[in-house]
Amino acid sequence: MARFVLIRHGDDPDDDRVVTYFRSKGVEPEIIRPFKGEVLGDVDAAVGGSVVYGGPFNVFEEDKHPFLHDEARWIRRCMAADVPLLGICQGAQQIARVLGAEVGPREGEPNEFGYYTVTPSEAGRDFLPDSLVVAQSHFHEFQLPPGAEHLAGSALFPNQAFKYGDRTFGFQFHAEVTPRCFRRWQEAPWARYGKPGAQTREEQDQLMALHDRPQHEWFMRFMDRLFGEAVRVGD
Repeated sequence: MARFVLIRHGDDPDDDRVVTYFRSKGVEPEIIRPFKGEVLGDVDAAVGGSVVYGGPFNVFEEDKHPFLHDEARWIRRCMAADVPLLGICQGAQQIARVLGAEVGPREGEPNEFGYYTVTPSEAGRDFLPDSLVVAQSHFHEFQLPPGAEHLAGSALFPNQAFKYGDRTFGFQFHAEVTPRCFRRWQEAPWARYGKPGAQTREEQDQLMALHDRPQHEWFMRFMDRLFGEAVRVGD
C-alpha cells in the first residue's frame, strides 16, 4: 500500500482537512514531525504523496533549525521522483526556497490573520475557477520560484499559490483548516490581533460562517485531483 507522508511542525490534533481527505479514502496517512527528531527516511517507490504543513519556523534559518535541511532533502527528492507534493504556508515557503526563491516578511510587515479573498491568475483558472475566501495566518511570503507558474494572489500578498511541474503545489493560505482548527489559533498566545492587516475576531467569525463550506468543497476537490490517482493505485 502507498505511503502518504504528512510533515508537521507542531502538536495540533490531526483534525484538519488533509487528514480528513486521506481517511475518507480509507488511507491512514503517516504523520512525521522532524522538528521533534522524527526521521523522514527516503522517498522510495512506496511514497504516493506528501504534504508539508505550516508552522512557526523561519525557513531561512536552517542552521538554527537543522531539521529544515532534512525537509529540504525530502522536498527535492519528491520533486525528482514526480511524487505529488503540497506545501502549505511554511511548507510552500520551504518549496519556494528549495527552488531558489526569496522568502521573508514584506516591507511594513503586513499580516493576514483571518479569512481573505484569493483570486486566480489567468493561468490559475483551472486550479481555482473563481475567487475564494480562505483561512490565513502569516506575515512572511514567498517570491515566485524560477520556472513556477503563478496561480493565485490576494490584495495584501500577490503570491498565494504556485505550481511547479504538474505535481508540486505551494499555498500560502490554509484551506485545510476547519473552524475547530482556526478557533485554536484564535485562542493561541501568538494570535496576531492588532497587527497591520489582521482581522478582528468578530470579522473572522462572520467570514468563517459564510465561507468555510465553499473552502472545504474546493479543497477536497483539489486534494482528489492531486492525490486521488495515487490513492487509488495504492489500494
